[in-house]
Amino acid sequence: MKKIPLLLSLLVMASTLMAQTKQITLEDIWASNKFSPQGIQSIESMNDGEHYCILTRTGIEKYAYKTGEKVETVCSFGGPQEAKKSKPLPPMESYVFSADEQLILLSSGFEPLYRHSGVSDYYIYNVAEKSIQKISQEGKQRLTTFSPDGTMVAFVRDNNLFIINLSTMQETQVTRDGKFNHVINGTTDWVYEEEFAITQGFFWSPDSKKLAFYRFDESNVKEYNMQMWGERYPEDYRFKYPKAGEDNSVVDVMIYDLASQKTMKLDIGSQNDQYIPRMQWTRDANTLAVMRMNRLQNFMELLLADATTGNIRTLYTERDEAYVEVPETWVFLKDGKHFLINSESSGYNHIYLYDMNGTMVRQITTGNYDVATICGIDESKQQIYYTSHESSPINTDLYMINFKGKKKVNLGDKPGTYTASMSNGCKYFIRMWSDANSAPVFTLHDSKGQLVKTLQDNAKLQQTMQEYGTCRKTFGTFTTSNGTELNCYTILPPDFDSTKRYPLFFYVYGGPGNQQVTNGFGYRDYFWFHMLAQKGYVVACFDGRGTGGRGAAFKKMTYKNLGKMECEDAIEAARYFGQQSWIDESRIGIFGWSFGGYLSTLSILKGNDVFKSAIAVAPVTTWRYYDNIYSERFLQRPQDNAAGYDDNSPINYADRLQGNYLLIHGTGDDNVHFQNAADMITALEKANKQFEMRIYPNKNHSIYGGNTRLNLYQLMTDFLLRKL
Repeated sequence: MKKIPLLLSLLVMASTLMAQTKQITLEDIWASNKFSPQGIQSIESMNDGEHYCILTRTGIEKYAYKTGEKVETVCSFGGPQEAKKSKPLPPMESYVFSADEQLILLSSGFEPLYRHSGVSDYYIYNVAEKSIQKISQEGKQRLTTFSPDGTMVAFVRDNNLFIINLSTMQETQVTRDGKFNHVINGTTDWVYEEEFAITQGFFWSPDSKKLAFYRFDESNVKEYNMQMWGERYPEDYRFKYPKAGEDNSVVDVMIYDLASQKTMKLDIGSQNDQYIPRMQWTRDANTLAVMRMNRLQNFMELLLADATTGNIRTLYTERDEAYVEVPETWVFLKDGKHFLINSESSGYNHIYLYDMNGTMVRQITTGNYDVATICGIDESKQQIYYTSHESSPINTDLYMINFKGKKKVNLGDKPGTYTASMSNGCKYFIRMWSDANSAPVFTLHDSKGQLVKTLQDNAKLQQTMQEYGTCRKTFGTFTTSNGTELNCYTILPPDFDSTKRYPLFFYVYGGPGNQQVTNGFGYRDYFWFHMLAQKGYVVACFDGRGTGGRGAAFKKMTYKNLGKMECEDAIEAARYFGQQSWIDESRIGIFGWSFGGYLSTLSILKGNDVFKSAIAVAPVTTWRYYDNIYSERFLQRPQDNAAGYDDNSPINYADRLQGNYLLIHGTGDDNVHFQNAADMITALEKANKQFEMRIYPNKNHSIYGGNTRLNLYQLMTDFLLRKL
């Protein structure tokens, strides 16, 4: 990234600043959805690679890739009726085609369990007959999934795994020992869901003859209790949550044979102090691939299991002095002889090609940049479509490269953030682009990147943004006292005058591998920050040491000492900006949520001479209270590294509070427990420190629903106007 003098980069936007005419309100942001972009929901490529479907409020519509024009409505939610009933279909939230595309699996009525999981009603829609049937009358299910041959579905209900034959609608119960807070079959426990981003816990073999699944025995995992308010006697909700250093679930990998109706348990070693973050079938219908990691997550291996004999061999291993990231991509190719995997073993995240003996064929992408995501693989042409941070850590570029690591093509036409949804066979792709001051644009392209059609340009929103004088986020860098160059962005007041002095409001996150200084559309907080700028604040953000997009060494330097460098960089950033002639160094505030709440709290305590005010939403206040997969990945266990947990716990610095502190938490937060806020309150009270607080009963880590976000942002805005 080219270093740009901060004031010069800000003044480049001077003509835009003067165009501001309308005042942004919180109602505009959180009530009217005036600033919400339009998108394209649930793009699914058809088998032929020439058509795709999207989900709308009224049905599933089919389009031609060649023209981008609508061909037909495959399923209308307003027309067909549920079999033998007269009531209309409820609103549908997702859809999946069977292998022959004659059946569609639909879901509705989603009810969340935790942040990433929930239960739904599922239906089967027959395309030819235009009929629909509810899959089960026994209650809502989880994770309902077609078998590869499309003749069956499997799902989880009440922690047990079921299969339904779609021709007879006969239900087979695969497991019977599932029980809340004891045994889970076919899905994952809370901590796997949150930290390994996996809820799908069963996997069909390619020939539809076997079903591999997780079995979690969480009997020895300690429970966390949340009181749910509203009734005369509040309800106690207890769920299994393994905090740092505590016991995990015992995890088994099981394989169910549909013909014999017998289940085999794989011998994958000690199930208590290890993790199985991923598994999938290879191209061989009798070979299951299992990813295994040790508890400290610094050793990872891929195992191949024979689904008939249970014999296991090691395919691939990886070690790291800090921790090994779970690969976002590990794909077994159709030739049955190779697989692709991403790894940070070179110091940056890159794509590698291996054979099925575990021998590396080649490193496909190379350079001092991180690959972000593999978007598509064209095995016939041996090409990979992927995104990376090659041009800059703040950009996400779109590229195509062949399996030999040659003929790399940039499929973007300007800086910003790209994603791509590929057609079956990769003949076409739908590209999404945005930058920091431009709403998302969806375009249809052929395999070489040539534009076919613009599908959604969000021109209306872009015009609204111009009318309200947004589009003022600018990027720059600054160098800390230890010589580290950090990326930052700044939003100035619309009538900015470099001869005046303004209060400064920092937004931070700062967690390992995370990035906030990105050249992509920022959604609602973007407009709140512009609203604050209209009220006379300079808004800034930086990505400190430990954040992502800059290689493994930069990200992992905070290992075993979480919070120390991040807080130092926050204080350095405040001092750097405070030295600018146009910043009032006596009026610097900081705000963050979750890890950002932890960092904003720690910063106003350790940096009490630079920060006047801080807002912390749902903050961790001691890593001893957070889950073990996350905490131990970055800090090891408390038994092994007590100082890493305590030396930068905000609770231990409560007596240093000098400025204005606003603490916000939801009592229904199953992720960062309200216990963190309670102990922070106790520590501040013990130190005789005054502060402000808002509690949101029953609200989870996201603190949303109804008017909640509007109320929350009004609270924070009023606090800033009073205290900064």
